[in-house]
Formats: sequence, C-alpha cells, structure tokens
Amino acid sequence: MSALTTADSEPAQQSAGRAIAIETARRVVAEHPPTTTPRREFMEACFDAGLAWIQFPKGLGGLGLEPGLQADVDRILQGAGGPVPFALNPMGYGMAGPTVEAHGSEDLKRQLLRPLYICDEIWCQLFSEPGAGSDLAGLATSAVQADGEWVINGQKVWTSAAHKARRALLLARTDPGAPKHRGLTYFVLDMHDPGVEVRPLRQMTGEAEFNEVYIRDAHIPDAHRLGDVGEGWRVAMTTLMNERNAIGGGSSLRGSGSIGSALRLWKDRPDLRTPALRERLLSLFARADSSRLTGQRHRAERGDAAAGPRGSIGKLVGAELNQDVYEFCMDMLGIEGTIYSGYQPRPDGTPEPTDGEDFARKFLRSRANTIEGGTSEVLRNVIGERLLGLSGDIRVDIGKAWRDIPRG
Repeated sequence: MSALTTADSEPAQQSAGRAIAIETARRVVAEHPPTTTPRREFMEACFDAGLAWIQFPKGLGGLGLEPGLQADVDRILQGAGGPVPFALNPMGYGMAGPTVEAHGSEDLKRQLLRPLYICDEIWCQLFSEPGAGSDLAGLATSAVQADGEWVINGQKVWTSAAHKARRALLLARTDPGAPKHRGLTYFVLDMHDPGVEVRPLRQMTGEAEFNEVYIRDAHIPDAHRLGDVGEGWRVAMTTLMNERNAIGGGSSLRGSGSIGSALRLWKDRPDLRTPALRERLLSLFARADSSRLTGQRHRAERGDAAAGPRGSIGKLVGAELNQDVYEFCMDMLGIEGTIYSGYQPRPDGTPEPTDGEDFARKFLRSRANTIEGGTSEVLRNVIGERLLGLSGDIRVDIGKAWRDIPRG
C-alpha cells in the first residue's frame, strides 16, 4: 500500500471509530438512562460496552479506539446525567487504570480494572515520602523478596484517599545498590493488609483528604508486581504522565469546572458586579476556554500514542487558573466570602455539606493545586526539557548508588 493510500485511509478510520463510539454511548444511555439507573449498574453497562477507557482492548473496558474519542463519549454520557468516573475514583480511573492496562499481566487486568471503574475498589497512590517529594526517585520505602512475595517497609505521605482506598499503586526500592532511578520496582498493594496504617492529615479547610501511610512488613504477591524488577521508574512514568493528563486535560464542556462556579456567581449576584470585576472574569473565561481547546487539540494529536509530557502543560495552566478563579470569587464576595463554618475536623475527611457554592473552602483548597500532582516548578522543568529541548539541571547523583547519596 502506498504512503498516500495509507494517509488517505486514516481520516476514514478515525471517522468510523468516532461513529462507533458515539453510537455505543447513545445506546448505553438509551438502555440505561443514567438519571433513573443506579450508578453502579450504569457504570457496569459502560464498562461492558467498552466506554470506560475507550482506548483499552475489548473486554477490558474499551473498544480499541483512539483515546481522543473518550471526550465524545463523555459528552454523551455526562450530558445525559451520568457520573464523572475521575471525580469518583481519581487515582483509580486516571492513573491506576492506564498503568495496570499498560504493565499488568492479563490476569491482573481482568481482576482489577472492572471493580476499579465501577468504584467497588477505590485506589490511592503511594509515591511521595517525607524525604522524597519532587525528587521522587530518591524514595526509601523498601521491598525485599521472600518466598514468592515481597515484604514492604516504609512511610508515604500526602496520600489522597488512603483512608478509603482498597488498593494502592506503590513504588518501592528493591536495589539500594543501584542508581536511584534503576533500583525501583512497582507494585499493587492491598490497603487492607494488617501491615498498613493510615493516619489523616488535617488541612486548613477542616478536611483530611490527605494521609500519611506507615507500612510495616506488608506482603505483596509477586503476581501483583507491575513491570520487571528494577523497572519501576519506567512504570511510574506511565502513572505520572496519565496523572497530569487526567488533572490537566480539563472538561470538554465549555464553561464547566471552576470557571463555571465563577460564572454562576456573576449571574446570581448582580449586586456585586463592577466593571473591573467584569474585565477580570472575561480574562479568566478566555484563559479557561484556551485551556479547554488546548486539551482537545492535545487529545486529537495524541491519537493512539500513550500519554506523554504534553499533559504537563494542561496541569500547570489549570492549577494556576483554578487559584486565580477562586481568588476572583473571593474578591467579588468581599467580606461575605470569608464566612466559613467548616474549619472543625471531620473524621471521614469529607467536605462539610453546604446548600450552595462554598467559595471559602474552594479558595483555601485551591492553594494545593500547584503542589499536588507535580509542583509547578517541576512541570516547568518537564516542559522546558522534554518539550522545548532546553538543557536540564546539573545533577551530581548520576551513576551513584542510591545508598551512597547523602540524604537529610
């Protein structure tokens, strides 16, 4: 087949794939109306129809189509009142699912993906440690092999949803004598293991959605290892690239998310409007729409390729936009915006129920957006080095065994 013929066939294949995706989504909505169907039943129907992760193989929640078509599917499912999987199980749907599909055995994929998607099993991500945040490859949690399984010891911190998670993505050190990036291995940990202890970290909002996790002689079967021994960093890159794509990809619906909150506030409170605030809102809306369109373009250009560093752009822009939007809302509300009754600790770590928009909580919570999921400083390095081809920082640990690197 000539190159010209191949190129000509690609748009036709893409068009056919889009037709299949849209037809399947409409059929699921017609047969299982999301507004009247129990959520779990609706999500089971989506998984079985291949609409969970549309790029996954058939039988594993997908249709084997381009990942960019997920946005078309989500518009139909969520437009009809369906749930947002990422909101229900963010570490599971956005990070664990793609990582398990890319690096897990066939048995592990069939065991884990369905309960993950339908939210029978919530997931968390055990990466950051007290001594390894932005320098993730410097982590110290150990994994020692014994009798066909791995014994884990260490401490993780800033772990979202650990207090309600059944499973965790775990990056641990299996070879302290190797350079720090090459001595890591990747596992799936059962959070119900008796060696796992979760302690909540109270936030300034009164919530405790983050946790510190102590792991003492927890056991993981070797069958729950993702990738080869010593290849954990490569597997972790799959997780991190998908994390930034999930967080920074944004909604395909115009005027949704944080900018939607600001627009509703503007509509509901004409008594607070001023020309200066109008100019700020217009600027924020333009930034939000630019981010949305950039995300759509990235998904379209990505095609069948795995998630890559371009997702860092969306995460960086989206985090800073979120902070600016909620700062605008607080400025518009003035002294009224400081009223917040939710500072008291809540054992389950959830936000205090409110009758409407809780802008004080959202403003306070948005302070973490430029830290979690990759700090803005790290993301700027990723963009500069991996997308723009700029030289990287000087490193003095290249080639050194991890155990020989000084640590605080």
